[in-house]
Amino acid sequence: MDDAFVRLQSLSSQMSLEHGEEICFVTGKDYPFSSTANAPTTEHYPDKTGGCGNQDIFVHPAVLSNGQRIKLLKTLLSSACERDCYYCPFRAGRDTRRATFQPEEFARLFMALATKGIAEGMFLSSGMVGGGIRTQDKLLDTADILRHKLGFRGYLHLKIMPGAERAQVERAMTLADRVSVNLEAPNSQRLSKLAPHKQFIEELLQPLKWVDEIRRTQPRLSSSSTAGHPIAGYQRHWPSSVTQFVAGGAGESDLELLTATDYLYRLLGLRRAYFSRFNPIPNTPLENQPPTPPIREQRLYQASFLLRDYGFDLEELPFEADGRLPVQNDPKQAWAQVNLVERPVEVNRAERHELLRVPGIGLKGAEAILRVRRQAKLRDLSALRALGILVGRAAPFLLLDGKRAVYQPALF
Repeated sequence: MDDAFVRLQSLSSQMSLEHGEEICFVTGKDYPFSSTANAPTTEHYPDKTGGCGNQDIFVHPAVLSNGQRIKLLKTLLSSACERDCYYCPFRAGRDTRRATFQPEEFARLFMALATKGIAEGMFLSSGMVGGGIRTQDKLLDTADILRHKLGFRGYLHLKIMPGAERAQVERAMTLADRVSVNLEAPNSQRLSKLAPHKQFIEELLQPLKWVDEIRRTQPRLSSSSTAGHPIAGYQRHWPSSVTQFVAGGAGESDLELLTATDYLYRLLGLRRAYFSRFNPIPNTPLENQPPTPPIREQRLYQASFLLRDYGFDLEELPFEADGRLPVQNDPKQAWAQVNLVERPVEVNRAERHELLRVPGIGLKGAEAILRVRRQAKLRDLSALRALGILVGRAAPFLLLDGKRAVYQPALF
């Protein structure tokens, strides 16, 4: 068993490259960056309970879309890989330690962790050996053993491999709470600079299209449905879908990344796009390329939330001439400085979509304003502050009962 934990440690230690459900605290409360918002992080903690042969098992504190907090094991089934992606520590030919589990072996190891309370859910991916179809079968077999043989009913996020077949995608959707396909780049041209043997349309985008098609065309069915019909998702609803981009690895602009993100949100029903800033890995073709600054990753997340939750169109985002987002201000603040300084928003009359354009007013804040003003007019910033509005950010762009809001920050 000690050997199994050593292998698990090796496989899970590099999973900070895969953003997902981890808890993260990021400044800017008018965006859903908080401990209750599925925001990404590269932080992890080792769980040292003494029940794992004194090995560090990398379990991430995570929050699900319903607000539930769990301990999430993020790991690979195998770090052996036949693909030579330029940015990846597990690329073919790189001198690094490899480890592999068979489906039954891994499923039982995870259940041992779950029984001890070390892990409550899992994000499972894999290096690819023998093609995407064969690798996907191993992931599916692992999930099937967990669900139907060992009775695991907790959270499961399954990776869909490049080149997986439609039937495999559908099977994954009947086993998992979330499925994901890493696009890595916003288009074929950029992908060729990161992963020259991956096919953007056929291998990566197509499975995401199948996920959307299955959700739209196949009804939700209960477990008592007629034999031969698939159960629509393990929880009797189809799972959510997400993707990840490597930000800065292929010379792409923010405009390119967010154009792809906007398409995925609008047309493929994607729940979330993750952005993993490029960091060079020694002994890879991109080892001498500079890392992407953390602020760029943060700005991409902020802009993606404006597209998904705040009613912004891609054309409204404040891109600079080179297609990059401004670094000095977040995109909502930059938009407001151009559009709202001379046309401030009247808090007592604005529609929800207008309130959401104001920096410092988030989704919950807008709802609170709409609720409270049905009873009385809002005439001062203290009333907004009581509703959780970040008045220091919002005040320059607001009218309160026809008057400019005046904000004086505390001296001490």
